Amino acid sequence: MKLKHTVMAAAALAVGATASAQAQDKSTLQVVQDRGYMNCQVGQPNPGFYNLDATGNWSGHDVAFCRAVAAAVLGDPTKIEFQSVTSQVRFTSLANGESDMLSRTTTWTATRDTQLGLDFTTVTMYDGQGFLVSNESGIKSAKELDGAAVCVLTGTTTELNLSDYFRSQGMNFKPVTFEDVNVLIETFLKGGCDVYTNDKSGLASRRSAFPDPSKYTILPETISKEPLGPVVREGDNQWGDIVRWSVFAMITAEELGVNSGNVDDMRANSKNPEIRRMLGAEGNLHTGLGLSNDWAYNIIKMVGNYGEVYARYLGEKTPVNIPRAGSQNALWTNGGLIYSPPFR
Repeated sequence: MKLKHTVMAAAALAVGATASAQAQDKSTLQVVQDRGYMNCQVGQPNPGFYNLDATGNWSGHDVAFCRAVAAAVLGDPTKIEFQSVTSQVRFTSLANGESDMLSRTTTWTATRDTQLGLDFTTVTMYDGQGFLVSNESGIKSAKELDGAAVCVLTGTTTELNLSDYFRSQGMNFKPVTFEDVNVLIETFLKGGCDVYTNDKSGLASRRSAFPDPSKYTILPETISKEPLGPVVREGDNQWGDIVRWSVFAMITAEELGVNSGNVDDMRANSKNPEIRRMLGAEGNLHTGLGLSNDWAYNIIKMVGNYGEVYARYLGEKTPVNIPRAGSQNALWTNGGLIYSPPFR
């Protein structure tokens, strides 16, 4: 199907109210299967995470998790309508039923998880907030930002962390706030603020698209914890499990050496019981999810394992270049935090 780039605003609330009422009568899985495609929410185009090409096709790290769920549920990673929204309306559009799933650089916090009618499923990237400055500024540390004008997106944890950090350091700052990240970037590049703050992965992503990325530096300090991952509506445990275990399948596949190139051979010939259970060659792990026994096989075959996705969109051979080795986003077997419960 032709994928749409939908920029939602207040009008989406009325549309979503109808979708929410319909969803009360059926599970999300039933709604998606009856509809024949999934509504998956991403952010505004952002290199590495959610790229939009000239033909309207989406790709990227967070887009891949949308595609993984579509592969698991519908057997086709292209059966998705992508909804590109601003930070300020993302939670409302998910809670009211306009979206089936949110997959964008969204931080898991206590308030968001307990007060918005939403459930965070798992973490697909561990991040932390930092600061980006021009080399010409001569700034080498966040401790030198007293009195700085700081560009920041409103309606985000970034804005709250910024205030907390400066207050804890006994420093002052002038917030320069925006709802549209593209206007923020334009302002920063034109000197309308001294520093741009965001998650460090987001800073690396945006910098990669600058006319000359080498003229800008991400300062060494990390001032927050930003666990990022897919979000679903509260109250549909089956759908939450499907999204959660779709991510876990990608992680476990990487850990066990299963990838898009060898998954057919692994499914047919592997002697590893966990691989065989995960890929549906034996056992009945699929029944609790309400899916076919090839759901995880479809994810790995059509989308790839976690490592393949990371390397494809964020790795050191990409313009974004966020090294994984030695970071929290390495597999737990390599000293990182990327970890899945067992397929048993």
